[in-house]
Amino acid sequence: MQPGPRFEVYTLADLEKGTIPHLQALSPQQRLAMRAVAHVLPFRVNRYVIEELIDWERAPDDPMFQLTFPQPGMLAPDDLVVMTDLLQRQAPAGEIRSQVQEIRARLNPHPAGQLTLNRPRDAEGNPVAGLQHKYRETVLFFPSQGQTCHSYCTFCFRWAQFIGDKSLRMASREAGVLHEYLRRHREVTDLLVTGGDPLVMKTRHLADYLEPLLAPEFAHIRTLRIGTKSLSFWPHRYLSDEDADDLLRLLERLVAGGKHVAIMAHYNHWRELETPAARRAIARVRETGAVIRAQGPLIAHINDDADTWARLWQTQVSLGIVPYYMFVERDTGARHYFEVPLARCWEIYRQALQQVSGLGRTARGPSMSATPGKVEIQGVTEVAGEKVFVLRFIQGRNPDWVQRPFFARFDPKATWLDQLRPAFGEERFFFEDELAAMLQADRRGGAS
Repeated sequence: MQPGPRFEVYTLADLEKGTIPHLQALSPQQRLAMRAVAHVLPFRVNRYVIEELIDWERAPDDPMFQLTFPQPGMLAPDDLVVMTDLLQRQAPAGEIRSQVQEIRARLNPHPAGQLTLNRPRDAEGNPVAGLQHKYRETVLFFPSQGQTCHSYCTFCFRWAQFIGDKSLRMASREAGVLHEYLRRHREVTDLLVTGGDPLVMKTRHLADYLEPLLAPEFAHIRTLRIGTKSLSFWPHRYLSDEDADDLLRLLERLVAGGKHVAIMAHYNHWRELETPAARRAIARVRETGAVIRAQGPLIAHINDDADTWARLWQTQVSLGIVPYYMFVERDTGARHYFEVPLARCWEIYRQALQQVSGLGRTARGPSMSATPGKVEIQGVTEVAGEKVFVLRFIQGRNPDWVQRPFFARFDPKATWLDQLRPAFGEERFFFEDELAAMLQADRRGGAS
C-alpha cells in the first residue's frame, strides 16, 4: 500500500485564527458571519474537501462550499445579528455560550423523537444506550468511536451529536449489549451501524461489533449496513489509511460469511464522485462483494435542480452504485435555509427520473423520515375536484401502514409532513390515532 495524504482537519478554532487561506478571498463581513454560525452549529472540514471538492472561484455559491462551510443564512437574521455583535465586541465566553445554548434549543435538535422515542430496553426494562429500534426489522447502532465525521455537512440532521453536549448524544461502546439485544430479537434482520460516521473508527473496533454476528446464533441478521460519508469526504480511508486494507478484508469476511453488506453512502452532488481517489475507493469497496447504495437529501443551495440529480444518479450507476433514496431535508437545525417545498421536491424528482434509465430509477423519494415513518411523495394530482398530494408509507411504525396510499390537501409552501392536512374534509390522517397511542406507550416503556 502506497503512503497517501495525511488527514488534516479544520474547525471553529481555524475560523477564529484565520488559518484557512482559501477564505481570505471572502469579505471580512462574510468571515465574521461564518464564525457566528460556527459557534452555534458544528463546523469541521478536512484538507481533501477543501482542495479536491470545492471550486473556490465560485465560492460562496459553489455547492460543495455550501455543503461544508457555515453560511450566514443558516441562522435567523436576529440571531445572526446577536452572535456577530457578541464576537465583534469580544464578549465573555460565558455570555457567548449562554446565547448559543438559547439558539440551539430553538432548532429542534432531535427531530422525530430520536432521543426520547424508539429506545429499546434490555431484559430488565432498562434503556439500551446507543441503539434505536423504530422499525421491526431494523436496529440502528451508534458506536461511541464513530460519533464524529471526516467533515460535517452544514445541513446535518444529527448536528446535535457534535456540539459536545453529552445529554444529546446517542452512543455506546458496549459490543456485548448490542449482541445481547440482537440475540433476543429474532425479528431483526438488518443492523445499521451509523453515527456520526462509523468509518472514522479504527477497523479493529468495527470488527469487534460486526464479526461476532457471523456466529450461527445471529443467522437472523441477514444484512449489515454501514452509514458513511467517507467515500465522499475521505476516500483515502479505503486507499492509504494505515488500516485501509484491514477494512476491506473485514468487508470480505462479512460477505464470505453469508451477510449482505451494504455501504450506505451519503452523496449530495455528482462532484463528490469525480476525483480519482473517490473512484478508486468505490472500486476497492465493490471488489469486496459489498454493495454501495447511495442516498442523500434534496437541499436548497446545493442540489435543488433536476439536472444535478440526474447527473448524480447517472454517474452512480456507471460506477456500480445503486441509487437508493432522495430524502426531504429534515425539520431541524438550519432547516429554513436548506428546506425546499414538497411540491418542488416532487417536481425535481420527477424531472430527474425522466432523464435516467431504469437502473437509475431505483432511487425512492422524495421521502420524509418523520415520526410515524418514511413517507414518500408519490405525486400531485386532482381527485374529485380537489388538488392533493398523493402519499404513501415506505416504512412505518406499524408495518401494516406500509404501501398504503393517503392524500393531503395541496399546499405549495409545505416543507414537512406536520404541515400537511388531510384531504376531502377528513379531520385526521388514517394513522394518527394509532400513532398517538404508540408514542404514549413508547414513552412509558419502549421496545424490549
